[in-house]
Amino acid sequence: MQQRDRRRQRGFTYLSLMILLAIIGLVTASSIKLGSVLQRSRAEQELLIIGAAFSDALQSYAEATPSGQPTIPPSLKELLRDPRFPTPRRHLRKIFVDPMTGQAEWGVVYAGEKSGVLSIYSLSSARPVKLSNFPSRFAGFAGMARISDWKFTGGQKSADTDAASTGAPPPPVAPQQRTEENPVEQPAAAEESAAPEPENTESSTTEPSPAPVAEKIYVPLKQDSHQ
Repeated sequence: MQQRDRRRQRGFTYLSLMILLAIIGLVTASSIKLGSVLQRSRAEQELLIIGAAFSDALQSYAEATPSGQPTIPPSLKELLRDPRFPTPRRHLRKIFVDPMTGQAEWGVVYAGEKSGVLSIYSLSSARPVKLSNFPSRFAGFAGMARISDWKFTGGQKSADTDAASTGAPPPPVAPQQRTEENPVEQPAAAEESAAPEPENTESSTTEPSPAPVAEKIYVPLKQDSHQ
């Protein structure tokens, strides 16, 4: 009997240990998966920042183009050093490393047979974690199936950047119109203060009358009867 009890206890202990190990494995796998998702989400946010820098560089190159020359660079190198001017200009600080692949290699969409750079994209074919709530300049990225579908072009600008670049003043506010149905009433105090006060001619021409003088009354004294 004692041997059977010991075997049962060993069996329960072994089963409990296996269940505990399975729970620990599930928790560890969930933590690793969550950490991987958070890491990819941060990499996608960094990719949007780098893509915005590429987009601004392409736009800067196009705006600085002299008349009669192409508005798109032949390659990414021209963004680092624009040779169209006596003093070369820099539209991009450096060729960034793709945070999704870890390499400084990017996909490029050319116009025609590599006659100019139209857009830049990541070479990662992974499914993005971010599928909505993009900035206004990248609103077209919503619902894309792959990271490589995020194309960064030179015409992507946010609404705030467009308003600041055009310098257009805000629309004027229409003044309040006075109509018969809703007349604009002036305060009564203002009308009273505007009316001239009547002049007091009597006080300026007549002199004040003197105060009446009290009359003196003399009463005769009674004489003594013995006299």
